[in-house]
Amino acid sequence: MQLTFDAEVEAFRAEFAAFLDEHVPDAARAVERPRSCSHIPEWARSWQRLLFDHGWLLPGNPPEFGGRNATVLQQYVHADELSRRRIHLSFNPQGVGIVAASVLSFGTPEQKRRWAVPILRAEMTASLGMSEPGAGSDLASLRTRAVLDGDHFVVSGQKVWTSGAHDADVLLTFVRTDPDAPKHRGISALLIPTDTPGVVRRPFATACDPSDVDFNEVFFTEVRVPAENLVGPLNHGWQVATGSLGHERTMLWMGYADRLRELIVDFRPSRPLDRDRYATLVMDAYALRLIGSAALARADRGEQDIPALSVLKLLGSEAVQSASEHALNAVGADGLVHPAVTGPVAPLNLDAHYGSWFDRYFRSFAGTIAGGTSEIQRNIIAERILGLPRN
Repeated sequence: MQLTFDAEVEAFRAEFAAFLDEHVPDAARAVERPRSCSHIPEWARSWQRLLFDHGWLLPGNPPEFGGRNATVLQQYVHADELSRRRIHLSFNPQGVGIVAASVLSFGTPEQKRRWAVPILRAEMTASLGMSEPGAGSDLASLRTRAVLDGDHFVVSGQKVWTSGAHDADVLLTFVRTDPDAPKHRGISALLIPTDTPGVVRRPFATACDPSDVDFNEVFFTEVRVPAENLVGPLNHGWQVATGSLGHERTMLWMGYADRLRELIVDFRPSRPLDRDRYATLVMDAYALRLIGSAALARADRGEQDIPALSVLKLLGSEAVQSASEHALNAVGADGLVHPAVTGPVAPLNLDAHYGSWFDRYFRSFAGTIAGGTSEIQRNIIAERILGLPRN
């Protein structure tokens, strides 16, 4: 058992830390903040392009796609260094981490040039069109149709909960192209520019904060999409979808670990009961890091452990929710107050101003839904780890 990183990995971390020390934008430049997860202010676009050009955007990628062929452990210390500084790589995380990653995994060389590289360089932004009114966690029940008509698909249907769609340039959209196939088959993935005639985006606010407008309904009415925008083989979009969610889930546990680390710093217990719950928070944070590190070690050896990602996702999302609830209870009525921001806002910290403790608790519910609900994760764990029957 090795409990520390080797010299090569630590040298990689030191090089990245030096880059951040030299190049991170200061608060004076960050006057404009993002409107949604698919809106990138111009100063942040410049930052993302700088990361891409130096191989620090997604270091596991080859240089032509914003990386430096980094190992799994090097990618981890890269993410860890960002977490320590509360820095986000991009204000379009779905575009970079899911849409572009999916195009790089399943797209043609031309699609990688036309779509993935501009997204990674912040020259365009992207959102993910998966969920529908009748197909949330059960994505295979989607009903948005795409019919091949010559060299175009004609798309009709609706998506919902499409984060940032009103600011996105393109949507990676999952559609049904063979209605007679079993529901996990007959699905395809299309890149649909949002300015295509027939695409209507309707953003809506959350119950937590009416000023926070990120979710969208998206309607497609006989939208003509070039057949060359098909990502992956026709009727094999389920593989693209599971690959897309795999990219998301790979990132998710690290995000929850970051949240727990930030809660440890921000939550200051005062009563004995608060301190007991604070100790639980610390233990959860260490447990998540430990299980995650073991999963990383397996990935570094080339081993795949998809069920472990479900354990990490379940533990991380529910630990964040529990800790946020305990913190809110500890501060009492003061938890409803939106605190004033003191000092400069960290320019690359999406959460530099969290809002009230109630806001933080309320937002934690999204964590038990996004990327696969807690119920779905428990099913996966029961069937694939514990070997329990489906019925």
